[in-house]
Amino acid sequence: MPMSRGSEFRNRVLAQKTVWSAGAYDALSARFIEAAGFDALMTSGFGVSASFLGQPDAELYTMSENLTVVRNVVSAVKVPVIADIDTGYGNAINVMRTIREFEASGVSAVIMEDQVAPKRCPICVGGVEVIPMDEGVAKIQAAVEARRDPNMLIIARTDVTDPAAAMERGRAYVAAGADMIQPISKCFQNIDGLRAMREAVGVPLSLQLLGWLETLSADEVEEVAGMATYALVPLMTVASALKENLAALAERRSTRGLPRPVTDHNSFIDFIGFPEIEELQKRYLKTA
Repeated sequence: MPMSRGSEFRNRVLAQKTVWSAGAYDALSARFIEAAGFDALMTSGFGVSASFLGQPDAELYTMSENLTVVRNVVSAVKVPVIADIDTGYGNAINVMRTIREFEASGVSAVIMEDQVAPKRCPICVGGVEVIPMDEGVAKIQAAVEARRDPNMLIIARTDVTDPAAAMERGRAYVAAGADMIQPISKCFQNIDGLRAMREAVGVPLSLQLLGWLETLSADEVEEVAGMATYALVPLMTVASALKENLAALAERRSTRGLPRPVTDHNSFIDFIGFPEIEELQKRYLKTA
């Protein structure tokens, strides 16, 4: 990634000129997010696990498998990419390698949470366990030390659900070098709680717009967040359309009258880049 792009992204986020993004789960979804006009995109661990493995978000994929998806996404788009790196895939020493690998892929930011590994998805199950705060601080410190490009943001997510504890951890993670703090939706129940969190940690928040957070107005989001992400809308949109059309197709054995519209073939091949490939073939694969 050109340094200017990373620098521009960092400056905008930290100035709290909110970056709006959506959750990608592969390179194709990333292309559609970019084409829709979003400022950036986030590779969703929930989405990657569902798409890559067909499995729930329980850190079942490895660091290298997640990295493979992220590299493909970064290569497919020009907008900044924020990578969900779960728990960092181990202790503070593992985190150092994780940071260097994802930084080398060209991401503009990473999000790391303070759950016990392997993590559990807090919007899917209860009983999420977090590591002790001092261990979380050490992992942030290790991430900051491992980072070679200061333009790459380190976003510390805390999965505690008690507001006071979330604020305490947020302050500690910022002191350790985190650039932004991401609370989970279960921690606060209204905009006043998010305002208090923003004031307590002293840096812009990163929000994944899930649950009640989806009811916030754009103005309310921009009041507290440097980055706001519709993390699961792309995945759930595709899941719904596939489920309905495939069920109808299996029953009717006909493409006529499918419940969801299907993208025109010629439009799709233009979108995916066949004309550009054809031009390159003419330029470089000249026949005698």
